[in-house]
Amino acid sequence: MFKRIALFILASTFLASAAFASPTTEVKSTVDEVVRIVTSKEMKKNDQKRRRALKKTISNVFDYNEMAKRALGKHWKQRSAAEQKQFTDLFATLLENSYAGKIESYNNEKIVYLKEHIDGNKAEVKSKVITAKRDEYTLDYRMLERNGKWTVYDVVIEGVSLVSNYRSQFNRIIMANGYGDLVKKLKTKSSEIKAP
Repeated sequence: MFKRIALFILASTFLASAAFASPTTEVKSTVDEVVRIVTSKEMKKNDQKRRRALKKTISNVFDYNEMAKRALGKHWKQRSAAEQKQFTDLFATLLENSYAGKIESYNNEKIVYLKEHIDGNKAEVKSKVITAKRDEYTLDYRMLERNGKWTVYDVVIEGVSLVSNYRSQFNRIIMANGYGDLVKKLKTKSSEIKAP
């Protein structure tokens, strides 16, 4: 009886860990897929197909709603549900295009995963990127766990938070010219960096 219970506990633990990937596993599997896409000979022949594949892969791990909410900061609650959705969509487009654009310049950089720190439903995955010239820079992913999945809500490059950086910019625009001006700028930016 005891052996059966012990086996059941072991099997349950194994199944739970298999179904619930660690923060590092989530990031690594996404990054590996991104690298596969940008290095694929077939994808290099079709810019639109490559960009669509990149956006789909990135959106699987980025929590755009959480990122948008944090980037808008104190101004988020002042927006209606429709405005929040519009802002999230615009912000997601901005991030997807910016991130995909940078990724497409990938040149055999090596990504090393250093460690992860989990605190309740939050985690941070620390990594570094090593270029062909042996230059190194830190790239950390801040994550939230929801419904058994870890998603990214911030990226910290060389100690600078992407979300905090956007929050400062967005706050300046809103305080100077109002929320409408921010939306206008985001729409313009999105059209400037549309997928090729």
